[in-house]
Amino acid sequence: MLRFPGRGHRDPGDVVIGPLDLFARVDEALAVQALAFGLDSEEIAVRRQIVLRHMVYRGARALGATTPDGRLVGFVYGMPNDRTHWWSTVVEPYLRAQGNNDWLDDSFVITELHVHPRHQNRGIGRALITTITDSATEPRSILSAIDTDSPARGLYHSLGYTDLARQVFFPSAPRPYAVMGAPLPLRRR
Repeated sequence: MLRFPGRGHRDPGDVVIGPLDLFARVDEALAVQALAFGLDSEEIAVRRQIVLRHMVYRGARALGATTPDGRLVGFVYGMPNDRTHWWSTVVEPYLRAQGNNDWLDDSFVITELHVHPRHQNRGIGRALITTITDSATEPRSILSAIDTDSPARGLYHSLGYTDLARQVFFPSAPRPYAVMGAPLPLRRR
C-alpha cells in the first residue's frame, strides 16, 4: 500500500493506494469517473456494464485511492491486452496504418484511470498507474486518451508513453483519441 500525506485544507489526510474490489465498488468508481471525465447518468449506466464485464477477463485487476474514512477518490484498472476485445478491434487499423500493430501483443492495457478533481495534481494518478503496471508481466503498456494537450496526456508522456496513433475515432465518442504505448517499467521522475 502507498500513502500520500494530506496537503492543505482540500485533503484531510492520507490517501492509500491499494487493491480495489471493483465489483463491490463499481458505483463509487463510476462516480469518480463521472466527475473527472464529465459523464452523464446514461453514459454511467453503459460504462457500469462494461466495467463489470472487463473485470472477469483473465488478468484484469484494479487499484483504488481511498481516504482514511474509506472514500474512493481515484482508481485504475487494466488487463493483458487481447486482440479479440472490442477496444483492440477498434484501434488495430489505426495502429497498423502507423506501423505499430505489434503493440497489441504482449501489452498490459490501462482501461481506465480517473482521479476525483479535488484530488488531482497530487501524484495519485501517477501512483495508481505505476503501481498497477509494476505488477504486469507484459513488457509494455498501452492506453487511449482524448487526443488533446491535457494534464492526463502530460502525465502519460512523463511516464514514457509515446503516441502510437492519433485521431482515433471510437463509435459514439464525440472526440478523437490517441493510442499511446510505453515500455515497462514506466519511467520515474
